[in-house]
Amino acid sequence: MTCPLHIVLVEPEIPPNTGNIARLCACTGCQLHLVHPLGFEVTDKQLKRAGLDYWQYLDVQHHDHWQQARQDIGVDRNWYGLSSKVTTRYWNARFAGGDVLVFGPETRGLSAAVLADLQALTIPMRDDAPVRSLNLSSACAIVTFEALRQQNALK
Repeated sequence: MTCPLHIVLVEPEIPPNTGNIARLCACTGCQLHLVHPLGFEVTDKQLKRAGLDYWQYLDVQHHDHWQQARQDIGVDRNWYGLSSKVTTRYWNARFAGGDVLVFGPETRGLSAAVLADLQALTIPMRDDAPVRSLNLSSACAIVTFEALRQQNALK
């Protein structure tokens, strides 16, 4: 199976979120990229538990910093970053095979410097309550499956 999408986690902080996203990637054939520094050790028990026994079905790449990830994956691809600070909705994007979905640290989201390198998208939420964002693994799953649906990547 060719890689339908690249999922990039920039400085993830919470092991179960990364484990859940690793499991998502294993189930969909997406390649997972982890941009350091990480807020945990990759041997973390919670990380492994969330990913179950799916780690063997997963291609994980590690990058020392954001610019290395950009270079290693390829700047000639479509790069999309998720942010609650923009208004372009994720379903308005036209995803293609090999596109890159970028998600930031759980407590602070993507930096302005990272957002400047990609097209920023948002997942709309209600505006009548003091909610700030979705859980990282939930947001990743929502956008990943929309991108895969558009590509008709999973049969």
